[in-house]
Amino acid sequence: MKLAAGLLLGALSVGACQPAPASTPPTAGAGDAAFSTLATFILKDRYKRHPSAATDLGIHTYDLLMDDASKQTIDDETAELTSFKQELEKIDEATLTPARQLDRVQLLLAMDAGILVNTAVRTWAKDPDFYSSGVTNAAYVIMKRPYAPADERLRSLVAREKQMPHFLEQARVNLTSPVKVFTEIAIEQIDGNIRFFKNDVPAAFTEATDKALVNEFKKTNDVVMKSLADYKTYLQKDVLPRAATPYALGADTYSKLLSATEMIALPLDRLLAIAEADRARNEAAFIETAKNIDAAKPADAVLAVLEREHPRPSELLKTSQDSLDDIRRFIVDHHILTIPRSDPARVKETPPFMRSTTSASMDTPGPFETAKLDAFYNMTLPDPRGTPAEQEDYMRSWYFAQMSNVAVHEVYPGHYIQFLYAKSFPSDVRKVYGASSNAEGWAHYCEQMMIDEGFHAGDPKYRLAQLQDALLRNVRFIAGIKMHTQGMTVDEATKLFETAGHQPHAISVQEAKRGAGDPLYGYYTMGKLMILKLRDDYRRKLGSAFTLQKFHDTFITLGPLPLPLVRRAMLGETTGALFN
Repeated sequence: MKLAAGLLLGALSVGACQPAPASTPPTAGAGDAAFSTLATFILKDRYKRHPSAATDLGIHTYDLLMDDASKQTIDDETAELTSFKQELEKIDEATLTPARQLDRVQLLLAMDAGILVNTAVRTWAKDPDFYSSGVTNAAYVIMKRPYAPADERLRSLVAREKQMPHFLEQARVNLTSPVKVFTEIAIEQIDGNIRFFKNDVPAAFTEATDKALVNEFKKTNDVVMKSLADYKTYLQKDVLPRAATPYALGADTYSKLLSATEMIALPLDRLLAIAEADRARNEAAFIETAKNIDAAKPADAVLAVLEREHPRPSELLKTSQDSLDDIRRFIVDHHILTIPRSDPARVKETPPFMRSTTSASMDTPGPFETAKLDAFYNMTLPDPRGTPAEQEDYMRSWYFAQMSNVAVHEVYPGHYIQFLYAKSFPSDVRKVYGASSNAEGWAHYCEQMMIDEGFHAGDPKYRLAQLQDALLRNVRFIAGIKMHTQGMTVDEATKLFETAGHQPHAISVQEAKRGAGDPLYGYYTMGKLMILKLRDDYRRKLGSAFTLQKFHDTFITLGPLPLPLVRRAMLGETTGALFN
């Protein structure tokens, strides 16, 4: 289940850039003070260039600005990232404290990832949804939470909306290499984006009192909706007929991106072997667990019975909300980890511009946010336009045991708990940049860990659900590599998710589409396996002083560093094996 961007590696959203005034980074120098000065300069440059991301982080200095995706701006950012990398490399790591050494490596990786995304991945040239979902997200981060009075936020939204038609126009220049599946996703989602501006956005500002501002908003909002409708026509008539660019990154770019984002440099054939071996282990456990439920039926038949045990679509959100208290109580009673003082996450429906590629996600207030705001656990309901049979097929993925497993991943003790620690991460660098193998690996690790520690002990249905999700993530690992380096098609990936991943067809289609645009989504299993190895090694290091809670608390408080850096912090190790 994909996480909403915010904490995760910000470099992967590089491409939509707000032009920043020409400036020169400070001289690198040496020591923590010099590094902190340079790091602050780099982060502020990012906020200016990515105002929507800044808003989501809880930085509201740039709320009046809309992202800019002109080719010149993208090229300017690439040059700036290259300059920042050179300045970071001039800082002698030996002059830094251990914590700042980690931050320096993290920033260097982020610069590499940003350069790769701009020059090799080139989402801005390939993916029409980058633009239509880009304008929707730019509005969503302003309207989703009351971080300021309604009139103040509406004023920012109006300013952004005035710039959104230009952002969509930039697509007509930039989309020189459109990918068919990306274009189809964009077309599929635009009607939902328009409904979002028609219904959701106005509903979020009913408390606005400035009548002139409200009237101005109605005009700008209408223009945005018309621009999106025109953009859909443009995609259907112009882009889709010429969308012939392969989605595959190729082995070289894939490997470089994996190294820059996750600090993993193993050969792809070795990674594929790790994925296949873990899938085989989980498949064997899946079959054995199914026998414990009903020895007379094949495993898939046992699963099919469980999948019919789900709430009605209209009850999904409330049923999930009610389950969160039980999960939290188990964590406290069994000393799993320390939960910071917090309000419960609020379950709500996934925003329309995210629903084609994610079935659940955690969306928390940014680490720099000062207002007291809700955290959202987004769940995707079946498409109301689908037939009853299609809706039933989709709801098979929300059977009761599976709902529990997803809540563990997204809320307790997964993403929500990790994000609750974000405000106290050791540096601003770690609040802005992070590795998906850390955040998603942690949440996926929690699924297995909770069952291992006795959550729903004695009921094999919950173990089966955990294993089904583990197999799903195994197939993501395999499909990501094969789709981008070995020629696997979306249809072939769909079939793999149905068979090896034991997923319903509707979810399999969604997962295969996601793999085309999220090539590294093997980071779930990669991260989980690296955390399990780290836990074993940490247990050996501490001996009798080891406790599970100490391991979890230490891990989370370090922030979302790539796992090799976490090993360095927790074990003092830089060359040890990442996987068992």
